[in-house]
Amino acid sequence: MIFGVILAGGIGSRMGNVEKPKQYLNLGGKPVIVHTVEKFFVNDAFDKIIILCPDSWVNHTKNLMKKYLHGDEKIVVIEGGSTRNETIMNSIQYIDENFGVDDDTIIVTHDAVRPFVTHRILNENIAAAKEYGACDTVVSAADTIVQRTEEGTMIADIPDRSRMCQGQTPQSFKAAKIRDLYNSLTAEEKETLPDACRICVLKGEPVYLVEGEVFNMKITYPYDLQVAETLVKGEY
Repeated sequence: MIFGVILAGGIGSRMGNVEKPKQYLNLGGKPVIVHTVEKFFVNDAFDKIIILCPDSWVNHTKNLMKKYLHGDEKIVVIEGGSTRNETIMNSIQYIDENFGVDDDTIIVTHDAVRPFVTHRILNENIAAAKEYGACDTVVSAADTIVQRTEEGTMIADIPDRSRMCQGQTPQSFKAAKIRDLYNSLTAEEKETLPDACRICVLKGEPVYLVEGEVFNMKITYPYDLQVAETLVKGEY
């Protein structure tokens, strides 16, 4: 089975003084998270869509799905974990308890605040996860990447830009494999994880790259929401 896993645990602190997490802010007449879930909802490759959010937002999220997507049985909303990777593990636990996890179980994990993901990206993630076990969505770095010194005031290195990429989502995995790799990490290793692909890197497992899109943006700052409004009006 193939599961869409929507990560909606962010509180949106970089969005400024807003009354709700950024995934629930309005974009083109409906919440950002609804735009994102719709992309998975209309893609027939997905057997189930699991939305993971803070416990205090579970009922609100369920109500949004009922309002905009008629509460379809294809969608379930559950509580996330204390970290991004614990949230992903919560999704796998839910899958295991309700459907079972085997070697063919695929999870396509995606930020709730990336509403412009394309079906091409989703389908290529599914194919890559099936073949390689893990994949990440990236775009080539357009700007020179500058690495700071530890104190952050000077340049430590300027790596070759031709090899540099900016990570996006989805990140997709064989569920059993990523669970087993995560459970094999030490507590110290778990503290170093910016995302799930790092789990594979730490364990020497290959991660295939899927080409993303510049417009597959993450809505993080107020300016991003303004850009997103423009994209929506242009019928991206």
